[in-house]
Amino acid sequence: MIKAIFFDVDGTLLASNGKVLKSTKKAIMQAQKNGVLCGISTGRGPNSLKKIVKDLNLDMFVTYNGQLVYTKEKVIYAQAFEKSVINDIVTFANNHSRQLVFGGKTRTEGSLTMRIGESSFVRQMIRFIPSRFPIRRMKLILQKYSPNKRKNRYSNLAILQEPIYQCMMLGAEYEHEKLQAALPNCDFQRSNPFAVDIVPKGGSKVKGIQFFLADQGILLEETMAFGDYLNDIEMLQAVGLGVAMGNGDLKTKKSANYVTDSHDRNGIEKALQHFDVIDK
Repeated sequence: MIKAIFFDVDGTLLASNGKVLKSTKKAIMQAQKNGVLCGISTGRGPNSLKKIVKDLNLDMFVTYNGQLVYTKEKVIYAQAFEKSVINDIVTFANNHSRQLVFGGKTRTEGSLTMRIGESSFVRQMIRFIPSRFPIRRMKLILQKYSPNKRKNRYSNLAILQEPIYQCMMLGAEYEHEKLQAALPNCDFQRSNPFAVDIVPKGGSKVKGIQFFLADQGILLEETMAFGDYLNDIEMLQAVGLGVAMGNGDLKTKKSANYVTDSHDRNGIEKALQHFDVIDK
C-alpha cells in the first residue's frame, strides 16, 4: 500500500507552461483524502517553490536535492556545506569566472544569469533547446563577458554567512569529471544539460526522502515517486514505485517501474489511477 508520494517539479509536477494541471491538483487532493502523504522532491529551494505550491496543500518538501527537508510544522533534516567546502566552490568559481548561485534556507544569492535561469519559464524553455546547441561556446562567451571576472566576485556575498545547502553552477555535462576532481567533497546533480546542482558529499533526493520516512515511520517500499530527468533516476529506483513522465529523458524512463503520459497530458493523474491510488 502506498503511503507517501514524492513529485519532482520541473517537467513533472509542472506542465510545459510552468503551471500545475487541474487534473494534477485534483489527483493530489484525492490521494490525500485516501490517506496518502503527498509532497515534493526537487533540486529547487524553498524560495522558488512559494508560487508553485501556493494552491497545493502539500505535506512535505524535500528540497535542494535532499539537503533541506521540512513540513509545515518543522524542519526534519538540514545538511549544509562545511565552510571549507564553500570556500573551495567560491575559489573555483572565481578562478574560472563561473556563474554561481548559493541556496540558503529562505533565499538565493549570486549570479543574476543563474537566478533568472531558476524561473519556471526559463527552466521549461531550456528543455526545447536542440541537443546540438553549442554549449561550450555559450559557456566561453558567458565567462568572457561575465561580471564574475571581477576579482573575488562571490567571496563577500552576505548569504555566505548563512548555512548553504546547495550551489547551482553553469556547467555542461562534459565537465563532470573536471568538477569531481576540483571539488572532491561535493556531489553533483543535474536537472538540465546546462547547469549543475552542487551538494555536500553523499547528498541526494533519496537521502532526504529517507529522513522524512524515518520521521513518519514509513518504509521505502510504501512510497511512490514521479520524475523526468537524470537527478530523478536514483529516487525512482529506490522507492516502491518509480514513475517516469512520458516527456522524460530516455535514461530516466529506463530506470522507472512505469512510464506514464507526459506532464502536459495528465500523466500524474493517469499513473495514480493506474496503480489504484485514486479512483478512475
